[in-house]
Amino acid sequence: MATISLEKIVKRYGNVPAINGIDLEIADGEFVALVGPSGCGKSTLLRMIAGLEDISGGALRIGDTVVNSIEPRDRDIAMVFQDYALYPHMTVAQNIGFGLKMRKTDTQDIIERVADAARMLQIEPLMQRRPAELSGGQRQRVAMGRAIVRRPKAFLFDEPLSNLDAKLRVEMRTEIKRLHSLLGRTTIYVTHDQVEALTLADRVVILKDGRILQEGAPMVLYEAPATRFVAEFIGSPQMNMFDGKVVQDGGPSVQIDGLILPFARIDAAHGTPVCLGARPEAIILADTSSTDVVTKVEVFEPLGSDTMVSCAIAGTTAVVRLAPEEPVARNMDLALRFDRKKLHLFHADSGNRISAI
Repeated sequence: MATISLEKIVKRYGNVPAINGIDLEIADGEFVALVGPSGCGKSTLLRMIAGLEDISGGALRIGDTVVNSIEPRDRDIAMVFQDYALYPHMTVAQNIGFGLKMRKTDTQDIIERVADAARMLQIEPLMQRRPAELSGGQRQRVAMGRAIVRRPKAFLFDEPLSNLDAKLRVEMRTEIKRLHSLLGRTTIYVTHDQVEALTLADRVVILKDGRILQEGAPMVLYEAPATRFVAEFIGSPQMNMFDGKVVQDGGPSVQIDGLILPFARIDAAHGTPVCLGARPEAIILADTSSTDVVTKVEVFEPLGSDTMVSCAIAGTTAVVRLAPEEPVARNMDLALRFDRKKLHLFHADSGNRISAI
């Protein structure tokens, strides 16, 4: 196992910057997820760590060694790709052991390592099949097995579940989490799916335009996003956003299209334009003494564990999360209040967080 250190890492394609001076330290045995919208640089960064893309500037260390000019095969890392990259004419066992064979590993050692990987991945009955005879989830397990048998210092995953259906993605998330717990290897996982990132990783790194916007434990990003972009990117359903302004006369508050929400303190001047963020669970049912707004149910979705309700609040369509036992019907009146402890304020112009309680 090993630490992976990125120091002022830069990637340019001609004069076009793709990665803009990223600093990132990944601890030995840590599971880090890189997330962000398409084109943010997450896959490029992973390929630079793997050695599949040249580094335009900065230093990349695996352990104590600078590996900028070291060939991919000599970095002692294993990569799992989105498209499995299995050899169609080989059996599962041959696919898993092929990399070891190319490294001229002892035949008996190959047999033992392949068998160990098959047991870990629970694919022992599939060892004599070929890729065309496997489901998508089974093929991904084989691709993971090929990485495991190398016993590398670190694993790199490049959107490995994006080709799977929803049920298989959930199953494979559990499998990847189990394997990380079992093997304890440093792992970097690229995904555009923030649910994968939040459920799998010890730490999530959010990228945009080749830069790190915020990094931290999943719940830190969920509960304390540093910018509006992070707030809207993390969480499903997406955070509700309301345009308004700060009012300091007569006590600090946020005014949103006639709706006044008082706070104990807002660290912004009177009249500052802001965006108020409220996750679906931050807008809750109210009684007559604590109601902030009365609206009507427009659409509701019973999901079993909860019910998602769409309604109009201050000129914006918002999503509210209700308990499944709450009676809901279209056009039903809904008295709601905002849980002040769960609200977020952002500058309308910069998108940066404003402290408010």
